[in-house]
Amino acid sequence: MAEQLTDDVKNILGLQLPTDPRWVNLAEMQLEDILTDHAYCEQKAATTCITLITKNSEKERVVEELSPIVTEEWGHFRMVLAELNKRGLKLGRQRKDIYVNKLIAFQKRDGGPDERFLDQMLIMALIEARSCERFKRLSEGLTDDYMRKFYRRFMESEAGHYTLFINLAEHYLDKKVVRKRWAEWRAYEVDLMKTEEIRGDRIH
Repeated sequence: MAEQLTDDVKNILGLQLPTDPRWVNLAEMQLEDILTDHAYCEQKAATTCITLITKNSEKERVVEELSPIVTEEWGHFRMVLAELNKRGLKLGRQRKDIYVNKLIAFQKRDGGPDERFLDQMLIMALIEARSCERFKRLSEGLTDDYMRKFYRRFMESEAGHYTLFINLAEHYLDKKVVRKRWAEWRAYEVDLMKTEEIRGDRIH
């Protein structure tokens, strides 16, 4: 029987399907790979926010609220890089993010500016929510106490990021439209998670 997400996690992260518990065990056996992938995830989060600011520079609230996220995510990249260095591990090559690419494939291509902006916000919300859920898994399931605490800090720091993107969407667009599309995104992600290969060398 599939494990269920608690109501608290559903309310906090908006997710419908939990990560397979076996993922933590695989990740622990591939620590150099998971740290490398984590570092690149933080880097991509920072650069994506920069891109969103650039593409939506007329939206003052987007600029104001995403600017500190850029700083935070880049700081997280440096923290993971420092952990790799401390352990004598190498920052490996960036790999293709199959999970994110499949989310991108769900974005509307034929809509207007509002539809494109909405999907940009919601895909970021979903990536942030799933990343945070994975950090929670690591903070509870790793055998190394230091690494559990290491990932708990990331989980706590990033727990509210997904709501930031939803709130930005609702600031500029009708709330009912946002919530309807968010439900579609969550349903799509459930199907994606059911078919995704369980690999310990990646955060997603």
